[in-house]
Amino acid sequence: MSRLLRHHPLAVIVLAQLCGTSLWFSVNGVGLSLARDLGFTEADLGGLTLAVQAGFILGTLAIAASGLADRFRASRLFAASCLLGALINAGFVLAAEHATAGLLLRFATGLCLAGIYPLGMKLVIGWTPTHKGAALAWLVGMLTLGTALPHLLRGSTPGLPWAWPLLGASLLALAGGAAIYRLGDGPHLPPPAGPTRLREGLAGLRAPRFRAVAGGYFGHCWELYALWMLTPFLVARELERLAAPMDLVPWLAFGVIALGLVGCVWGGELSRRLGSLWVARRALAVSGLTCLAYPLLAWAPPGLLLALLAVWGLTVIADSPQFSALAAATAPHARVGSTLAVMNAVGFALTLPAISLTSSLWAAQGPWVLWWLLPGPALGLWALRGLTETAPRQAPRAAP
Repeated sequence: MSRLLRHHPLAVIVLAQLCGTSLWFSVNGVGLSLARDLGFTEADLGGLTLAVQAGFILGTLAIAASGLADRFRASRLFAASCLLGALINAGFVLAAEHATAGLLLRFATGLCLAGIYPLGMKLVIGWTPTHKGAALAWLVGMLTLGTALPHLLRGSTPGLPWAWPLLGASLLALAGGAAIYRLGDGPHLPPPAGPTRLREGLAGLRAPRFRAVAGGYFGHCWELYALWMLTPFLVARELERLAAPMDLVPWLAFGVIALGLVGCVWGGELSRRLGSLWVARRALAVSGLTCLAYPLLAWAPPGLLLALLAVWGLTVIADSPQFSALAAATAPHARVGSTLAVMNAVGFALTLPAISLTSSLWAAQGPWVLWWLLPGPALGLWALRGLTETAPRQAPRAAP
């Protein structure tokens, strides 16, 4: 079985990423059910999302500061994170009615996700060092699909209690962790390093090119997760205008977010010919223009707005794997895990005010709340100004 897995390592990693990251928005997938059964408001759901993001940020900083990402085998950390995350996510079923306990459990879920997403990037680099942009496109695409998966689980279980989709996400995470445990680390990573310091994870910021790439990524992060959190509300608004059944909300929310997989893979293929920077710039520009246009067209037919939302879902994540590939190409190779973890931590810290603003103001502002996301793509594009494409760095040879 292990030999079979090693013949298709990228497929194993991206499918494990899909399963593991289904924990990320597992509660958002049943958000409307929680609102109906337990009286949750948009602000309550926003708070639970913020708790996950805060846990992820602290977890990535802890990984960078402790050197876990570079001192221990990435596959073992990934598998352990999936196991703990699955158990904690399942525990939310028992704690949902208790606000403090629910927030703590979602925070702990975010801590576990810090051992899944950044370590998944390191595993991709370790197994498929060439064409990082295309390989990471599949990884981030599966993160996107994993984010959308809870909505699919809810849509496919309309007659069952909301606990079932949450438990389904936990089972998927267990499966993903087991697959990576069997796969192991790739041959193209350096051996585990000694103790590290947080400033070593920040070393890449000394390079102007890395700073520019990180700036683009930070602008992307400001927009992305707030949009994903708002997607069910935006879909529900249009279905209400159509007088369509609300049972369609999770299906359409899944479709909008899952389109990001197509955007990531398509962008990855384009990056082979045109470069990661070319793809990142254009995806960020299109998503920014969509963000600008959506509130101005709030009066338009619901079908048109749902189509525009689909375009946004397609492009809003397509730049992410290219930013990761660009960052990996310029980060210190011996500390690439820590450097990517720090970049993730800073980027995800920026998701907190974006999510807080949009979730708290949605009831008062409706679609106009989306303009709070505009600074992200605008400043991201500004950070990338003047940057030129360079040849990818050669991957190190595997040890004999």
